[in-house]
Amino acid sequence: MSDAGRQRRTPYDGMATTGVDGGQHMDARSAGCHCGQLELACAGEPKRVSMCHCIECQRRTGSAFSVAVFYERQKVRLVRGSPKTYERDSASGYPVAFHFCPQCGSNVWWEPARMPDLVGVALGAFGDPDFPQPEQSVWTQHRHAWLRLPDDCRVFASNPPPRKDPMREGKAP
Repeated sequence: MSDAGRQRRTPYDGMATTGVDGGQHMDARSAGCHCGQLELACAGEPKRVSMCHCIECQRRTGSAFSVAVFYERQKVRLVRGSPKTYERDSASGYPVAFHFCPQCGSNVWWEPARMPDLVGVALGAFGDPDFPQPEQSVWTQHRHAWLRLPDDCRVFASNPPPRKDPMREGKAP
C-alpha cells in the first residue's frame, strides 16, 4: 500500500485515556509486559480471539504463531508505562503499529490499520491460562505442519474475508 493511501494514526487514537468505556466501571482484564512497567486494562469481552501463522508474527513472537485478542479500541486503556512503537506493513499490506515495553521488550498490543476500530492485545500478556481459545486461525499457509488446530476453529489460508456489519448496512442484527 502506498503512503498516499495510508491513514496515519497517532498511537492510542481512540483508546480510552480516563477510564475504560467512558469511565463506567466494567469488568476489565489486565494485560502487561514481562517486567510489569507496561499495563493495559481491557473492558468487557473481546470481539474475537485469533491465531496468526504469518512469517512476520512468527518472527515478532519468536514462536510458531501469535494469538491476538481483539478489543474495540474504546475499551482498551493504557494504565501504566510509556511504550516504544514499531510500525511495519502486515502480510495483508496494511500498516500495523506494535507497542512494546522499552525495558523488557514485551510486545503487549498492536493497532492494525486493516481493522482501525480494533486493538490487538497479546493473549500471553493477560497471564490467564483459562482465557478462551482462538475462534479463528489465519495465514495457515505458513502454519508449521506439526501444529494441530482446535476442531472448532475457523481456518483461513490468508486473511479472512471482511465481516459484514448489519448496523453499517442499515439492518438490525
